[in-house]
Amino acid sequence: MIHRIGFLCLVVIATVLSGCATSPIPGFDTRCYEMRVYYAPPGKLDALHARFRDHTMKLFTKHGIENIGYWVPVDNAENKLVYLLAYPSRAARDISWKEFMADPEWQAVQKQTEADGKIVEKVEQTFLLTSDYSPWVKTGNVSKRGIFELRTYTTPPGMLPNLNDRFRSHTLSLFKKHGMKNWAYFHPYPDEANAATTLIYFLTHDSQKAAKASFDAFRKDPAWIAVRDASEKKAGGSLTVKDGVKSQFLIPTDYSPTK
Repeated sequence: MIHRIGFLCLVVIATVLSGCATSPIPGFDTRCYEMRVYYAPPGKLDALHARFRDHTMKLFTKHGIENIGYWVPVDNAENKLVYLLAYPSRAARDISWKEFMADPEWQAVQKQTEADGKIVEKVEQTFLLTSDYSPWVKTGNVSKRGIFELRTYTTPPGMLPNLNDRFRSHTLSLFKKHGMKNWAYFHPYPDEANAATTLIYFLTHDSQKAAKASFDAFRKDPAWIAVRDASEKKAGGSLTVKDGVKSQFLIPTDYSPTK
């Protein structure tokens, strides 16, 4: 009970930071998400895929870790695997991960798959909460055999609430108008670096070509131009820093629960 109360307090803090000062409404997705990025050594990415496909995902499930999605970048020069997990809470995550790492079955799999050398040379992780305006995060064939786009926005200090208000009130509906599908919107946990200036979200498109056409039409839309200008005038400047919008196109792996 103490953990639950503490987590709800954390969610309230996070929503305040994200520009929503009210507590979560009933049905609000309060799960703890974890985005992990693995970098495989040259020639080892297929072995990493095999380990997840044949072993790791099942062991995650065994220990109460929900597999949400697994992707590789379209241009994967860095041999990356990007994946998303979910847990009932941050405390539950720590328990599940500790049990997973101590599981003799996992230790045997790790030893076996690394007999010829490590298959992961670097790991990045970010703990995430859904924004108050995010659709409920669903698995399955959400992209309809299309492509995912991972977008990360960095705001100047103090402007994340303004950016969130623009997305909440306008941007999501304008994306939809121009054929883009809103899958999930996140903010880093308050104790994560740059939590107060970062929005991370996923869109889906029919293809990269379709994504370009959609964004070209979106940027020329008089409704978007008016919204952008009004929001920047209210904030006193751009809602993102210079080069503060990053985009990466992702393809679901064959074993991903979300495609």
